[in-house]
Order: sequence, then C-alpha cells, then structure tokens
Amino acid sequence: MHTLGNTTPSSDYILALDLGTTGNRAFVFNADSKIVGQAYKELTQYYPQPGWLEHDPQQIWQDTCWVMQTAIGNAQIAPSAIAALGLTVQRETCLIWDKTTGKPLHRAIVWQDRRTAPLCHQLQDQGYANEIYDRTGLIIDAYFSATKLRWLLDKFTDVDLNNVLAGTIDTWVLWNLTGGIHATDHTNASRTMLMNLKTCDWDEKLLELFQIPAHILPQIQPSLGVFGVTDATLLGAEIPITAILGDQQAALFGHGCDRPGLMKCTYGTGSFLVAHTGDQIVRSHHQLISTVAWTQANLRGTLDVGYALEGSMFTSGACIQWLRDRLKLIKTAAESEAMANQVTDNGGVYFVPAFSGLGAPYWDMSARGAFFGITASVQPEHLVRAVLEAIAYQVLEVVQAINASSSTPVGRLTVDGGACENNFLMQFQADVLGIPVERPIMRDTTVQGAAFAAGLAVGFWESYEALVQQRQIERVFEPGSDAPLSNFATWQKAVKRTLAWE
Repeated sequence: MHTLGNTTPSSDYILALDLGTTGNRAFVFNADSKIVGQAYKELTQYYPQPGWLEHDPQQIWQDTCWVMQTAIGNAQIAPSAIAALGLTVQRETCLIWDKTTGKPLHRAIVWQDRRTAPLCHQLQDQGYANEIYDRTGLIIDAYFSATKLRWLLDKFTDVDLNNVLAGTIDTWVLWNLTGGIHATDHTNASRTMLMNLKTCDWDEKLLELFQIPAHILPQIQPSLGVFGVTDATLLGAEIPITAILGDQQAALFGHGCDRPGLMKCTYGTGSFLVAHTGDQIVRSHHQLISTVAWTQANLRGTLDVGYALEGSMFTSGACIQWLRDRLKLIKTAAESEAMANQVTDNGGVYFVPAFSGLGAPYWDMSARGAFFGITASVQPEHLVRAVLEAIAYQVLEVVQAINASSSTPVGRLTVDGGACENNFLMQFQADVLGIPVERPIMRDTTVQGAAFAAGLAVGFWESYEALVQQRQIERVFEPGSDAPLSNFATWQKAVKRTLAWE
C-alpha cells in the first residue's frame, strides 16, 4: 500500500469521524494507534410516517463540528498537530441542497426509509432487476439511494437543477468541511444504485432510468486519497482529508479483512456481514449484494479495486433500542444480556426483526416485525431472549449464503459494533454458527478503519499489516455443542409468515 506523501514531524495525530445512523463521533488517534480524545453526540430521528425515517442534515453538520472540536479539546492537542482526517459515514442516506445558500431542500432520507418501495416494485415489474443487478451488484430495494434521490427531485420540480447538488452524507459533510468540494468515494457511490461496479463510474443508462442529471452528482474518487483540506476557520488549521469510506467498508478495513476468506460482522443499528472477494466481482445466487470494499490509485496511476460480498440485515441493535425505548422492557441495552440469561430457553417465542422490511437474503420491503409462539406462560425475559436469538439467526442465514457462494467456508467470524458487547448474543452466535466468534478490545472498528486508511494514505503509518497485527482480541467465543438448530428452522418458518405483510 503506497502513500501519497509524508507528514511533517509535528503531525502526530489522526482525526477520524464516524457519522452514523444514531449519532456522530470523532476520535483522535496517536502514532501508536491509540485513542487519545473522543466525543459523541446522539442524532435526532424523525419518523414523519410509518416506515419513513429522516435526519436533519444541518444537525449532522453542526454535530460534526462539535464532536471534532470536543475530541481535539479532550486530546489536549493543537489542530495543527493533526496529519490527516478520515471520514466514515452511514451509507445510502442521501439529500439534495442548494449550492448557493448551502441549505438542504429537505431532510435527508435515511437508508432504513421505505417510502420508495412502490417505485422499486414498479421497476421490478418492468423487468429491470437483472440489468440493475448486473450493472451495480445491488438488488432493487428502497434501501439504496437512487429511488430516494428520485423522490426528492420529484418533490422539488420547480427548482433550477443547475443550482442543486446531491449526495450521500460523506458528500454533504465533505462539501461543508472544504467550503465546496463536491466528491464521494467508490464505497459510498457503489451503494447509490447509480454506479457501475465494473467501470467504477456513474452509469449513464441508470442515470437515464432514474432521470437523475449527472451534473448534480459528486465526482467519484478513490477511497484512500486526497479529497481536499478542511477550511482553516473550522478548526484553526487546514487538515488534509485523505480517506472516505462507507461505515461497513471502514470496519472491514479496520479488521484487516483485505483478501478473500476474511469477513466481519458489524452489529450496529442493523447487522452487516461483509466478506472480501479480492479484485474479482463475485456474484451470489443467494441474494447477497456485490459491492466495493475500497479503492486506491496505484503507482501506475490506475485504480486498485477491492470487491466484497455483503449481507445487509436492516434491524439488529435497533431491536434492543426498541425494547428499551418503546416497550420499556429494559432500562439499558446491557440489561438485555442479564434478562436473556434468566431463562433457560426462549419459551417457544420467536421474533422477526422486520421493522424496515427484510434485507438479505429475502429483500422483502413489505415484511413487518412480529412475535410468534406467545402463550400465557411467556415472561418479558422470553421476549428479550427471542429478540437476541433473532439477531443471531439473521447472521446465520447470511453466513450460510456466503458459504454457498464461496469455495472457502467461513472458519471464524470477527465482530464489532454496539450489540457485540452482549455476551449472551455473542455466545449464542458462536453456538448456532459452529465457529469461533472473535471480539477485539477496540469495539469501534469502523472509526479505527477510517483512521487507519487516512493515516496510511499520507504515510503517517507505514504498514497496514503492522497496524492490523497490533489489534488486540478481548475474547473469543468458542461454539458449544448444544445449539438447537431445530429452533432455527422454526424461526425461519416465522420469518416466512411475515413476508409480503403490507
């Protein structure tokens, strides 16, 4: 992995931003790749209608400024000591804004939002599924950005499109950080359903299909590379922005999964299982999507592209939040572990986490969540346990699909994300998979990946391999022999009953 230039001797730190679905974080890393300062701010979720979810782009930008300044303050360093900035974001969430005033025309439509399901069904009925999959590696679904952008443009038909810019959250924040650079990277672009996976550029046929003018879209650049510098008035220094990655690709990078046979699962708002497939686009017959792992310009000036297979499960950690905030069965997310351990089994209860439809391997936008098997003897503990088991069963289905798509079966699962803190869930996951589950000490692998990428791109760190080897493993959950896979079959039966609900 070559570098773009060398840092000055006083540049002792890397700043990394992780702009996620539930909140925005900033971390300052030192040369030993240790965190010396951090900050977090929760993000307001707007639900204008059932199945719709929006974020306020201005809040995302203001919170980004706040977490950067606070993390730098907590690290007690001068902004001029930061060698580079890496950015990782929630993917597929998108918006349009006025390039003169810098004001968004509408709140951002979040990746979980289902409002464009009717348009997706229409495209499927018109026979576009195979062509879109061939060009983008993606399944037609409201998850991806293209139909969301179409919805936004349809809402503002009287606006002069010469004055409009569009993009995902990385594009919006980069534009604000740099005072007007309109760019994205291949990992985020590959999630729009508008980028051709083979050419790694916007696909003219798809832009025509969705009637999205090319000039409103950002320029696509390598994930590791110079995107610009921060406006000096923001932090008091011009900091080079040298890496942009979608959050799941950043986690893949942070775990060191840089070649075929290596994969990770992030248990965040949703669960995302990503397996590196090298420089080859691997097509799955099991409803997995093909995507970009990350890209970098090589010394010959051409593009090195790594690809990946992904199983996207829309609802996992969000179920635990729901138990806490909506059902009020638990006061903290951590309580779910203790409650699940208070019962010896699920009491015959099965949960289907289809709050936003189902992703891989079903891709059913009209599925909805449900509990099955409730009897008068069921206690709150059984419901909590059923929710945790469902998170693990979703991952099992996707691992089975990846194994069926690959000549090398998965031998170990590396994990990160908030819900991987749950020991009951991780042990149950190892039991049902029948393979070890490896949990690193550093749970925020997403932001670690963004930091690693930014630092390597400017020569702040010399060796990717050395960085990955320094990662410390906190615990390996070994599979037990008593995993009741008959329960998995019952869970799959429950899932089938929620399909096509709406």
